Amino acid sequence: MKIKVSCDDKYEAQKLSSLLFIKDANETFITAILNIVGNELVVALKDKSAHSILLKDEIHVEVFADFIQSVIDKEHKIVSTTIFGQDVEIVKG
Repeated sequence: MKIKVSCDDKYEAQKLSSLLFIKDANETFITAILNIVGNELVVALKDKSAHSILLKDEIHVEVFADFIQSVIDKEHKIVSTTIFGQDVEIVKG
């Protein structure tokens, strides 16, 4: 399965991609969605820290949250992430 979400800017896209998938370790760092406020997504990481990611709008937040839930539940794994400017393409398998 694959989606493309738009972030607020290129920096947010790079942040989302780096938090989602670590190629060397082949793992996902996000362990939970803590809060959603408008276009802001607050996520918990494996190291118990929390990070905010700004997406383009509430629709992209909803699409991402639905997509990532099966990864958080360990039903799927992130296979790759690709950055296209402020967009991030995420593939899970």
